[in-house]
Amino acid sequence: MENRLKVYRSIRKYIEVLKPKETSLLIFIGVLAAVVAGEGSPPLDILLLSLVAIALGSGGANGITNYLDREVDARMRRTQHRALPSKRIFPPTKVLPLVVSLIAVALALAWVLHPLCFLFGAIGVAAALSWRKTWATHLLGITAGCAPVLVGYLAVSHQLNLTILFLCLLIAAWVPLHVWSLMTSYREDYLQAGVRIFPVTWETRDAIKVLIGLSVVLYGISIALYHFGNFGILYLVIANILGVAMVVATFRLLPSGASRDAWRVYKLTAFPYLGLIFLTMGLDLWLL
Repeated sequence: MENRLKVYRSIRKYIEVLKPKETSLLIFIGVLAAVVAGEGSPPLDILLLSLVAIALGSGGANGITNYLDREVDARMRRTQHRALPSKRIFPPTKVLPLVVSLIAVALALAWVLHPLCFLFGAIGVAAALSWRKTWATHLLGITAGCAPVLVGYLAVSHQLNLTILFLCLLIAAWVPLHVWSLMTSYREDYLQAGVRIFPVTWETRDAIKVLIGLSVVLYGISIALYHFGNFGILYLVIANILGVAMVVATFRLLPSGASRDAWRVYKLTAFPYLGLIFLTMGLDLWLL
């Protein structure tokens, strides 16, 4: 019994490195992108293969970023208890065979799906690994965030069009809003850890104004997607509700100007916003 418990704890540590919550969201939007590409009825075998490729690739890429960020994570109160900075996995190189294998298998499956899936999957992995905790991380994070959506969509459609363009634009507006609201919320934690990049180097009220602007842009793109993605009234209604909620949430940060209040925006941007809007795309195609 004791040995089983040790094995369970060891497995759980390695799963933790793969950031299961973040990975789950990436899998979810990637699979829904495939559903959109298939107009609600993608081939089941392609859908399942896409799911596996996105799951392995996203988990592997998140594991690599955890490995690369381990020293900064050790200096931050929010992240110092993670498996690598806390040395629950030591030496940290022990995670590399797992995460590299996951990425390799994911890219092989992406090639089987379509060469474009492999191309954008490889670009996404490269973007996730480059220039960690620098100004370029934000731009590269957008590229990495688009990869699961591109893999899922192109596995079914095999072509680039306006729908996938606006799906990527939605991600491009969402990623900085999601990440910057977290960084604004933990501004002092980032600064004391030596991470001196936007938005923590700006005054909190100025950073909040940028978050407001991003929420408005995100709202606009979600409505444009209704037109260019040929979605129905269900998507339009939910996109408006979610868009207004996001704009209101960011505007409510201004009166206090307190960085800690940005945590609520960060939590709202995850599944409540991104997950629901992608779910609505699928439901719109299935039900209407």
